[in-house]
Amino acid sequence: MNADWEVVIGLEIHVQLSTSSKIFSGASTAFGKPPNSQACAIDLGLPGVLPVVNQAVFPRAIAFGLSVGAEIGALSTFDRKNYFYPDLPKGYQITQMEQPIVTGGSVDITLPDGNVRSIRITRAHLEEDAGKSLHENFPGMTGIDLNRAGTPLLEIVSEPDLRSPEEAIAYAKSIHQLVTFLGVSDGDMSQGSLRCDANVSVRKVGATRLGIRTETKNINSFRFLKRAIEFEIERQIALLETGRSITQETRLYDSERDETRPMRSKETATDYRYFPEPDLLPVLFDVASIDAIKATLPELPQQKLNRFVKDYQLPPDDARLLASEIALANYFEEVARICDEPLMAANWVRVELLARLNREELPLVQSPLSATTLGSLLTRIKDETISGKIAKTIFTALWKQETTSVDDYIQAEGLSQVTDQDSLAPIVDKVLAAHPQQVEEYQAGKTRLLGFFVGQVMQETQGKASPGQVNALLLARLGE
Repeated sequence: MNADWEVVIGLEIHVQLSTSSKIFSGASTAFGKPPNSQACAIDLGLPGVLPVVNQAVFPRAIAFGLSVGAEIGALSTFDRKNYFYPDLPKGYQITQMEQPIVTGGSVDITLPDGNVRSIRITRAHLEEDAGKSLHENFPGMTGIDLNRAGTPLLEIVSEPDLRSPEEAIAYAKSIHQLVTFLGVSDGDMSQGSLRCDANVSVRKVGATRLGIRTETKNINSFRFLKRAIEFEIERQIALLETGRSITQETRLYDSERDETRPMRSKETATDYRYFPEPDLLPVLFDVASIDAIKATLPELPQQKLNRFVKDYQLPPDDARLLASEIALANYFEEVARICDEPLMAANWVRVELLARLNREELPLVQSPLSATTLGSLLTRIKDETISGKIAKTIFTALWKQETTSVDDYIQAEGLSQVTDQDSLAPIVDKVLAAHPQQVEEYQAGKTRLLGFFVGQVMQETQGKASPGQVNALLLARLGE
């Protein structure tokens, strides 16, 4: 980026709340159903129907607000946001404008250089989602799927505190991590459960007045969010440096062309003609009900990270990785519980499991190895039934589903370690006799050759010898 310019970014993150029915109707929120099969009369905006608030959305919104240190509105009201779009059959969206359920708060982000910044949250409010416009299979026309219409959303609006695409991604990932840890959303961006609108402007370094911003809508991956922001920064700087101006507008990101393009002129609050929703009463929350929700909050990401470092003695980087996702954190803790070796568990989850998942582009939920199975495998390393090297062979067999039982595979393949000194002693003597020069060098002070001898014994036993027993025998023989 040009060093003469400063970037100012604010994000609006739309989080689909994890309810089984919609925010103002009883229609299902299940993903992937046939178009318009989950849109009831209320979602379709048919005359004579009235919305009823799904009470399950409130504790989820309040839990988020409490987790970011926000103020929870004792009085929460709904408003109508009026605009016409084909996927909004009522001609208006029910949202919260004047009295949102969450106000203020902040989220800390860790930057690549290790520094931590606090990003302020303006508000988080409840609203209904619109439907979806489809263009791919309708040449010259637009198909409308209203299954998403009425899906409950929590829109989280940040202050314009972000100063680079990297900071924006770190913030978006922090919000994603938080809502999934809280269980208020599954955060599945491929299914539209979390989408971002990026407000981007640029200004000369040292300027205090914000530049004219654009809003790029409905970005559904962190990678696309970064690219959309980068494109907007370059586009806006190029316009301003050639004497042109920025148009305040809503834009869309085209991932195939890797560019943003205009969608419509940016509306203002006046354009939307907000007014109180006449069909819904205000909702009141007393202190006791908010405290009850606070008492149910789970361990939050930073708390979990700190516990992993303190209780399991994990290096901070390992703890940060393993605490980054709730599913991964739970998987690691189950492995550690079974094998009772947290450091070993962390190493195998981080190096063997995640590497294999990344290589095969699989999510953790599709791992062929359950935490119970991996824990059982590591238990056999701990009790010296097998070596770490043999464990990797068994890991591959389990991954390929050649077996489902660690112990059965060890027995069937004869992979148990040789720990009997009477069996190992002749092999150790044979290795030393075959390498007299190395023995002489070791005894002359070249002690790093111990690893060479261990390797030779392991080769003779096809990796089945207990490394601890081999080391002890070698030290005894070489010390003679």
